Amino acid sequence: MAKKSITYIWGSFSIFFAGLWLVIRIILEYFGLISDGNDRTTGIKDLRDEYKNTNYR
Repeated sequence: MAKKSITYIWGSFSIFFAGLWLVIRIILEYFGLISDGNDRTTGIKDLRDEYKNTNYR
């Protein structure tokens, strides 16, 4: 019983931290601090370029 609950808690933590890492990576890629070399699939580079080329007045 205790082993099952520990397994479920560990699984919950691992999913939580994987999601948190994904969000942090997306933010860092958006600001150009990191790049995985595959910007075409995420579209992050296009968003950055579009934002730079737009003149907000």
